[in-house]
Amino acid sequence: MSLFLGIELDGEGAHPEAWRRAGHSPDRLLTGHTVADRVAAAENAGFTFATFDDSLLPPGADGGPVGRIDAVNRAAFVAATTSTIGLVPVVGTTYAEPFHTSSQLATLDYASRGRGGWIASRDTDPRVADALGRSAVTAPADLAREERDAITVVRNLWDSWEDDAVIRDYATGRFVDRDRLHYVDFRGDTYSVKGPAIVPRPPQGQLVVFGLDGRTDPSQVDVVLVSGATPGDIADAAARAKDRGAALVFAELDVALGATTPAPPCGRLSFAGEASGLVELLRALDAHVDGVRLHPAVVDEDLPVLARYVIPALLRAGAAHRPVPGATLRGTLGLDRPVNRFRAERLEDSSR
Repeated sequence: MSLFLGIELDGEGAHPEAWRRAGHSPDRLLTGHTVADRVAAAENAGFTFATFDDSLLPPGADGGPVGRIDAVNRAAFVAATTSTIGLVPVVGTTYAEPFHTSSQLATLDYASRGRGGWIASRDTDPRVADALGRSAVTAPADLAREERDAITVVRNLWDSWEDDAVIRDYATGRFVDRDRLHYVDFRGDTYSVKGPAIVPRPPQGQLVVFGLDGRTDPSQVDVVLVSGATPGDIADAAARAKDRGAALVFAELDVALGATTPAPPCGRLSFAGEASGLVELLRALDAHVDGVRLHPAVVDEDLPVLARYVIPALLRAGAAHRPVPGATLRGTLGLDRPVNRFRAERLEDSSR
């Protein structure tokens, strides 16, 4: 086996005081140059994908970043400057309009030529609702419903255009085949969506959807992210996720390399030490999971060590592989390009 390797690149790192050890002046965090430089470093190192956390909380809440660029915008900004790395932003499912989420992510997939993904995340803090002027969704069942409905709507909207719906027949002035556009006609407990989408079907057909273990229904996503305090916990969580039908399971791992101070415990597996020890841990996890998402304590200190010592060691050992130029994120992860569900239904009806 070999691991798919992801890295979280939000802010300065997982440690709340990572900004003190950043390799740039504070005013450069919220610039395109910093985002682009870090993603380029991760791509050159051989990472499979980069993720971008996000929050609708007011800046500085709970000691978090005092400013943040929207995750989808960050991913889209670096789409044209990269060629192999997957770009996977967090987009909430509790308050965001799924029609807009579908359009934003489909556009990201076009900008990146099929390297887009989505981490579906619940907005559990009531202050998010206050910031948006919305009624708070707090009950676990309601949060689960909003997530389930949002993923359903977004996925259906991606399929609301069949792959050959755009015809561009200049001679006749026909540019879209109306028979290959479909209403999604979703009706949930709190909203309904008619459709179709305003963006044609993404290059991947369906972007790679990530969900959190214990929250997201594995049947709705392509990758389940599992956490645990020990490697044994990770192995157990991965086995349970596979039993529930997860296609791919990735472990969440905090890393602090060399002299970097580890981030406070947050339920994820944590490693602090030298690069060689991290290589050993990753090779041990390879027996239980399909991939790992690394959360560096300080991005500007840990990413160079990962790029110089950890990833090359894994590549030499055959425990990881670089993405190839031109491949989609689905292709890199070994996931098939899904058949358009509306086309499948139409063909089935016509054969009766």
